[in-house]
Amino acid sequence: MDYLWRGILSIIFVGFIHVYCVAENDLSSLELVHIVFRHGDRTPVEAYPNDPYKNSSLWPVGWGQLTNEGKRQHYALGQFFRRRYGKFLSPLYSKDEVHVRSTDVDRTLMSAESNLAGLYPPQGNQIWEEGITWQPIPIHTLPESLDQILAGKKPCPRYEYEFKKSKELPEIKMLNEESKELYKYLTEKTGKLVHDIESVEFLYNTLTIEERFNFTLPEWTKGVYPDKMEYLAAFSFTLPTYTKELQRLKMGPLISEMMDHFIKKKDGTLSPSQRKLFMYSAHDTTIANLLMTFGLFNPPFSPPYTSTILLELHRSSSDNYYVSLLYKNGTKAEEVIELTIPGCVQHCPLDHFVEIMSPLVPVDWKRECSMRYDDDDSAINAFGIAAPIPLHDVAIITVITSAATALLLAVSLIIFLVYWCKRRDSPHWYYKLSTEGP
Repeated sequence: MDYLWRGILSIIFVGFIHVYCVAENDLSSLELVHIVFRHGDRTPVEAYPNDPYKNSSLWPVGWGQLTNEGKRQHYALGQFFRRRYGKFLSPLYSKDEVHVRSTDVDRTLMSAESNLAGLYPPQGNQIWEEGITWQPIPIHTLPESLDQILAGKKPCPRYEYEFKKSKELPEIKMLNEESKELYKYLTEKTGKLVHDIESVEFLYNTLTIEERFNFTLPEWTKGVYPDKMEYLAAFSFTLPTYTKELQRLKMGPLISEMMDHFIKKKDGTLSPSQRKLFMYSAHDTTIANLLMTFGLFNPPFSPPYTSTILLELHRSSSDNYYVSLLYKNGTKAEEVIELTIPGCVQHCPLDHFVEIMSPLVPVDWKRECSMRYDDDDSAINAFGIAAPIPLHDVAIITVITSAATALLLAVSLIIFLVYWCKRRDSPHWYYKLSTEGP
């Protein structure tokens, strides 16, 4: 766990910090806030083949599900948001004031529900049943395969190509080479192929959860867990956004949405105009990817349950707008850490924030995702010509080619029929006579 804390402390001490206590906050300048958090405590997503705790009866809520502790964690986090933003948000829930979005995963949806129970307990005419201090609040989601903004899992061929290419970088190849014996050992002991950094993290995560549930880990883990696996597990969180191109394709859509909200709030065009809060319920990878994209994830660490990023828009007394970026490391601490985005000051002027982040925002995400490449980095079009060509353009070419082929076949058929009819009317055209009687 030492590496985890070194990563967290780096955020606190490596030149980018200011710690605020909730009670001391003056948020009178606050105009709009985005909250992005990881879900709460969960069960393992799945067991490994030789796992002594793979019997599903040991995990009654099911694999990868939010636990009661996770519900309590997010209820407490919602209460924290109420304390921090109590003078900014209305005490009563309003659909115009808050918009909540979650990835389409049980544990993130349930975390959002638990969080909102702490943030918006029903009051006054919103109490709908005596003794129930909870009210239903809409949570919006999309299937992960359609969600490029929060889940980041909508298919993107260009991203997959860049991700594969990043694994060939010298430092990644060296790390895999240095870890070969560990991979071999883990594969032998677990009965599951462990062949790269991500598969180590997946196993590390399962062992961590089992340990937290007070299960005795197998004897073979003592030589490798947590020490030999911890760094690789933490480093794995850098991989999805390891390069600027990966950051642009993976996190650009979310950052673009946040920037758009800020700009419209400043210009008075945000709809509804009463909107004050956008809440996003997501995963550890979401937190890591955002921090990586902001340039604030070195050294890396495994974001704990309920870790939270707050992106706030403020308006100064002189009507200047600026952005504050804050991080909260789970539910136990009341403090939030104010970070400084590299290239800007702590209270980053909105225009400068947009200027810094714009290179990481796709102009046309769908078009950029559709770029195809060969092994030599050259895009290949339908005619074998090396040129960048989007897949939807290839589809257009295919349609045109198919139409031309169909037209050619139709013309050929007409010519054949005309020729056949002329031959039939010719005096040299004979019918076969029947030799059978009437």
